[in-house]
Amino acid sequence: MDHTDWTSTQDEVTVQVDDHDLSVAYHDAGAGEAVILLHGIPTWSYLWHDVAVGLADHYRVIAPDLLGYGNSAQHDGFDRSIRAQESMIAAFMNRLGLDSAHLVGHDIGGSAALRVACHHPEFVDRLVLSNVGCFDSWPVEFINGLGLPGAVTGMVEQEFQETFQRVFGGGLYTDDPPQGFIDGMLAPWQSEEGRISLERCAVATNTNHTTEIEYGSIAVPTLLLWGGEDVLQSVDYAERLADELGGPTELVALDRAYHWVVQDRSEAYTDHLLDFLD
Repeated sequence: MDHTDWTSTQDEVTVQVDDHDLSVAYHDAGAGEAVILLHGIPTWSYLWHDVAVGLADHYRVIAPDLLGYGNSAQHDGFDRSIRAQESMIAAFMNRLGLDSAHLVGHDIGGSAALRVACHHPEFVDRLVLSNVGCFDSWPVEFINGLGLPGAVTGMVEQEFQETFQRVFGGGLYTDDPPQGFIDGMLAPWQSEEGRISLERCAVATNTNHTTEIEYGSIAVPTLLLWGGEDVLQSVDYAERLADELGGPTELVALDRAYHWVVQDRSEAYTDHLLDFLD
């Protein structure tokens, strides 16, 4: 499925976060227990396209675009931090009539999921975290740089394309990254509004929002399903999470997988996810 096909599957709902009415685009397929897939920066829900197909035969699979990302609200004037994303997830679940769900989070989507599990444990049945920002592991230098005024909007077209070809291609294990994946990840940031939004998303990264989490209070069953060769969010952080989370925790480090583990090892990722949720 290419990114235009994915977009055509998306629905939209309006949620209120910090007194702002904001649109959230989301993919919704399958039936049964709800599994919510949460992407990170600088991706969008299309990150999950392969995993979502495998899950939808067994579960209701819901993959929202975070605020400021993908086809959700990108206009200026609202908070895009993981604190705000936590509020969005809670409001989003309420709008969809979900009392609880399994949360699966990658990168800062996992950071937001951790905050939901800490502050709203009744919303979370099981938790799956992949190469997430946690403790003081983030933001990485590249994302910090994108948050500077004009860092993205000031790029000429060739620089923009070359930079993000490296970001998305270099985050994969393969030496021959699929261009369809790269094009899909780039799609939401191609417009002027998208590039401004990317700067706002980058500057909204705040280490305090993960250092303040009481990890020991998170008691839901958790799977740490990690790209084992990631240098951005290394498996050392998964091991620390395994030590500090308060509930039963399993750690699986997938080999031949960098930061975009969902793309690198989509079949193995889906298999482990199904085993854990079942």
